[in-house]
Amino acid sequence: MTPLHTARLSLAAALLCAVVSAQAETPAKPAARAAAKKPVAAAAAAAQPPELSEAGDEQLEAFQAAHLGDYNCEFKQTVQLTPYEGKRGYVTVVWNKLRYVMKPVLSHTGALRLEDVTGRTLMIQIANKSMLLDVKAGQRLVDDCIHPEQARIMAAIRAAREANPEAASSGLGIGK
Repeated sequence: MTPLHTARLSLAAALLCAVVSAQAETPAKPAARAAAKKPVAAAAAAAQPPELSEAGDEQLEAFQAAHLGDYNCEFKQTVQLTPYEGKRGYVTVVWNKLRYVMKPVLSHTGALRLEDVTGRTLMIQIANKSMLLDVKAGQRLVDDCIHPEQARIMAAIRAAREANPEAASSGLGIGK
């Protein structure tokens, strides 16, 4: 490699670092972030649910496990779950003025999956929180959503740990 070639490579590397550094220092403008989310919101709002099949026994069991009502989420956002009026065994999820028709499914891990019938979004409900995901974009829409029943369950777990700290410290160290 000649000295001239080495100098050119060094200059190119320095320019690349300067460009990357300048981009990292320039925060994204709120309007640009909002504009990036609009296609997702517009697609969800415009989508009409497909023809829904009759809910089977497993789906009806999963529906019974869903915490219906209001969830308080991160950044003072809310999510509401109500029974879908069009078919038994489905729920309507409302977030950020968007409506999703979802099919409840119990997973083998114990989590409840609320699957958007259009395939765009997914709500996961576990013991201590719920979250709404955009599966197409691969990102969370809203997280740390707590239903009053989830708050009650977590308070009972904390109380049990406080009542018996030795039991809480034994085992594999999971959940400490």
